[in-house]
Amino acid sequence: MNGEVLAAMQVEKTMNTIWERHGAALTTVISAMLALLAWYLGTKGWMMWEIYLYTAAYVIGGYRKAWEGLQTLIKERDLDVDFLMIVAAIGAASIGYWQDGAILILIFALSGALEGYTLVKTNKDIRSIMKLRPETAQVLRGNTATRIRVEELQPGDFVLVKPGERIPADGVIEQGYSAVDQASITGESIPVDKACGDEVFAGTINGQGALTISVTKSAEATLLARIIRLVQEAQSEMPPSQLFVEKFERAYVRVVVAVALLLMIIPPYVYGWPWDKTIYRAMIFLVVASPCALVSSIMPAILSGISNGARKGILFKGGVHLENIGNVKLVAFDKTGTLTEGKPKVTDIVSFLSQSEDELLRLTAAVETLSEHPIAQAIVQAAKERGLEMPQAAELQAIPGVGVHGMVDREVFRIGNLDCLQNNTLSADQQQAVKQLEKQGKTVIYVQAQKQLLGLLAIQDTLRPQARNAIRALRRMRIGVAMLTGDKDATGQAIGRQVDVDWIYAGLFPEQKVEMVKKLTVTHGKVAMVGDGVNDAPALATASVGIAMGAAGTDVALETANVVLMADDIEKVADAIELGRRTQKVMKQNIIFAMSVVLLLVIGTFLDHVNLPFGVIGHEGSTLLVIINGLRLLR
Repeated sequence: MNGEVLAAMQVEKTMNTIWERHGAALTTVISAMLALLAWYLGTKGWMMWEIYLYTAAYVIGGYRKAWEGLQTLIKERDLDVDFLMIVAAIGAASIGYWQDGAILILIFALSGALEGYTLVKTNKDIRSIMKLRPETAQVLRGNTATRIRVEELQPGDFVLVKPGERIPADGVIEQGYSAVDQASITGESIPVDKACGDEVFAGTINGQGALTISVTKSAEATLLARIIRLVQEAQSEMPPSQLFVEKFERAYVRVVVAVALLLMIIPPYVYGWPWDKTIYRAMIFLVVASPCALVSSIMPAILSGISNGARKGILFKGGVHLENIGNVKLVAFDKTGTLTEGKPKVTDIVSFLSQSEDELLRLTAAVETLSEHPIAQAIVQAAKERGLEMPQAAELQAIPGVGVHGMVDREVFRIGNLDCLQNNTLSADQQQAVKQLEKQGKTVIYVQAQKQLLGLLAIQDTLRPQARNAIRALRRMRIGVAMLTGDKDATGQAIGRQVDVDWIYAGLFPEQKVEMVKKLTVTHGKVAMVGDGVNDAPALATASVGIAMGAAGTDVALETANVVLMADDIEKVADAIELGRRTQKVMKQNIIFAMSVVLLLVIGTFLDHVNLPFGVIGHEGSTLLVIINGLRLLR
């Protein structure tokens, strides 16, 4: 019995979900079928059935808009286009033009259904960020470890974080050493070596070592919590264009309704018109002044632009974002995972003695084979890509924050930073080589054997193949380009110079990226932010248009962004802006044409040169033309 109840509940839930997602489309289709059948029966002389079916089409296709219009009227004591549409349709039906009223309702119903599919914005972003923070933490109290909820952590608590676990709170390392992957928070491309006294952040991933951390901030005050609040605040702000549309819509409806009332009241008393003629003329005005063509000036163009973008791998989450991107004056790129691939690679091999580059790489990789450090893995991967056979290493020993020791072919190798070397005095040529690599923003790895410096390996996050072309395309469109990164200034400057961006801002935390986006917006105008990580989410939400990398992007970046590049091809940023500009051009053409037709029809109505059939033809004809013009964007 319980199983049957659960099954019934599941079916009901599924049906409710289907209705929520597709209810508007289903009612529109049913309404269209009823209107078509009513028209057919009317041609056969079945007048009563025609009226019954048209009435059903009115109710099924228009009840959503009618309800929204009534809600606005009752709760806000205001009028909107939904109310005007219903009045115009009923007015047309009241004087026998059922078919024209049905067409009006169908156009609005179809528009609402399509808008529901294309403009629904997901609210999963906050939940996605919350997944980064573990639910529990292992707190050290005395000699015992107790697992508690993260919300219960207080400053001063000591937590134990094992290898591979997410760090549960902001704090300072009291014991242990590890490479912490904090790309999700700071955007740094390479995990950072952390030892006693170093600061760590909630949501970052611990590497190969166990850490004891002293909690410095409560759960609601962590950097991750601040990211969540920034996203919420940015998404709660309504764009100015939306506010303008709403104000214009309601002002327009008030004017139309007021004029229609005047047309129904004044002529019988001033000009002695009969009431039937007055009502007829007022209904003509309601039909020709109905903003169907004006509304269709925007949505078909927007939907066509969205469809066009989808075919190119550009996913717009709503029409407003397609419109906004056409006004972008500057594009701000995150570095790691956006302009670059987000994976450290060996870029340079410098040999100071007789060894070849391959030999130096082979010996270095042999020592690094058993290390889990990302830099070590990059070195081993480089050796594998060259097809090098690595000899067996012995007596491997990792020195936290310094490097590794190991024996290969009976020689002791020291690999790491300068502190790893037994003799760290460099010749002038060696110093010059190191300075040259560091100037390029690369991480330098020293390789020493028998107290002799054999050579250097340089590690760097490499550029995406499309990065330079993407920047060039934006420059041709006279759009400024900036780069925002959490990496060090040397690394940021090096990558920025390679792609030739206009402005480089390095060493930025998520909230600093938000402030920088706001400053760039003030100085340049609308800003598009392109990113892929959690650390980019607040900036993506703050920017006029947030653009996320679809394949490489984190869930929160994808959910927060307004536009998603499905194939991670950043050259598509310029395509998206160009598509936005084309869409705006078509919309302006449509709006001017629609308003001109409405104006001419209204003037004709006042001059008594327009009857109802001609008004409907002019009104629906203009609607059809703007729709067709909008559909040109599908090409």
